[in-house]
Amino acid sequence: MKIVIASNNKHKISEIKAILHEQVSADIELLSLAEIGYHEDIEENGETFEENALIKARAAAALGYMAMADDSGLMVDYLDGAPGVYSARYAGDPCNDESNNQKLLAALAGTTPEERGAKFVSTIAFVHPEKEELTFVARGECPGQILYKYRGTGGFGYDPLFYYAPLDKTFAQLSAEEKNIVSHRARALDSFCAVLKEKLNINN
Repeated sequence: MKIVIASNNKHKISEIKAILHEQVSADIELLSLAEIGYHEDIEENGETFEENALIKARAAAALGYMAMADDSGLMVDYLDGAPGVYSARYAGDPCNDESNNQKLLAALAGTTPEERGAKFVSTIAFVHPEKEELTFVARGECPGQILYKYRGTGGFGYDPLFYYAPLDKTFAQLSAEEKNIVSHRARALDSFCAVLKEKLNINN
């Protein structure tokens, strides 16, 4: 069984593959957009994570594949939920993690620790190319706090600034195994895998 992950983000694809192979089936072949020869930019013009995830998954499904897509981001309480769906391009061009993190730190300058509450959100959409009734979206959230400076060298995106209190670490300090248990994407994938197995009658 082939499922296209509507992304070329290597970090995201790696996390999704690890969790799906463990929870659903090692026999599922997960392909990136590049691996099916899709190199066009998908315009993510939705107003919510759910809408953007469906846009990306439907673009891949239009090529005849079962497809899934993750849309995720950071929502900061003090910033009324920003950067939200604009997390990846928060600082504008050029889009990169360092620029985004520096803009976030500047936006939170002068705030107290109590004002720096935040959450990571992940939504994962699945679209079948022929059966609309199999389309669904799963959502996962992970609460945390934005630190005043980077801590840790792993992860990507806002991970060095996102502190997860239960483990007393930032996401950039977590091992891949730890992150794949507690992260927003892991939580979304837990729900996603359960529904996927039910809809596709998969027994792992």
